[in-house]
Amino acid sequence: MDIQQQKQYNVLLIGDSCQDVYHFGICNRMSPEAPVPILKEKHIEVRAGMAGNVKNNLESFGMSVDFFTNEEQIKKHRYIDTKTNAHLLRVDEGETKKLESFLVPSLQKSYDAVILSDYDKGFLSSKACNELTYRHYDSPGFGDSKKKDLRCFHKSIIKLNQREYKESDCGCSDSEIIVTLGVNGAMYKGKKFPTTKIDVYDVCGAGDVFLTSLVFGFLKTKNLEKAIIYANKLASLSVTKFGTYVLTKEEISGICI
Repeated sequence: MDIQQQKQYNVLLIGDSCQDVYHFGICNRMSPEAPVPILKEKHIEVRAGMAGNVKNNLESFGMSVDFFTNEEQIKKHRYIDTKTNAHLLRVDEGETKKLESFLVPSLQKSYDAVILSDYDKGFLSSKACNELTYRHYDSPGFGDSKKKDLRCFHKSIIKLNQREYKESDCGCSDSEIIVTLGVNGAMYKGKKFPTTKIDVYDVCGAGDVFLTSLVFGFLKTKNLEKAIIYANKLASLSVTKFGTYVLTKEEISGICI
């Protein structure tokens, strides 16, 4: 599939973002002070995380993205032993208080899709989700939320993982709920959509890849089940990579929808 020949979709993306900071080093000995390895840091790599990773993946599909996110900076520091690829520790910075809430502006622009990437850090309040999904800007709405009460989403396509689904209140929701099942694919309306069995290397950001692939697949086919199958394929590809991952145009072109 040559995405260069596809229509360029315009999407509105709103959500919490962070920086994923990877500290790569080598562990050659244990600390004499505590039973922990000593990491000798070699280099640092910074990647866009959370909704920032969603934005980058949407742009890999050739989409034009209007992006609203928090001004306050959140960083997730991950310490990695390069000899074993072991993830030794994660230290989060900038989450001591809720983010400043997003104020819904009067947007007149027409969008092909509205996407709420909600990590429930405070940027997207329930009130904002309620207002945004009621408006929809005459566009299909997509949500990926860690909120437990999903009644603030209206007539949206919501992606949840298994834990989020079990802990959430979907009973009164008028939205379509898709539950991702890890290596077992996804479930929608009681129907399972299996995926190819692969060796999982890193699941970080796989949900972002699933969401963006789902959006593109639905906009292209107008068929949610076909979009789920497509999203499964690309999410499976992303978990074979290290860390927060952004699909390449070549990888996208290699997967048929």
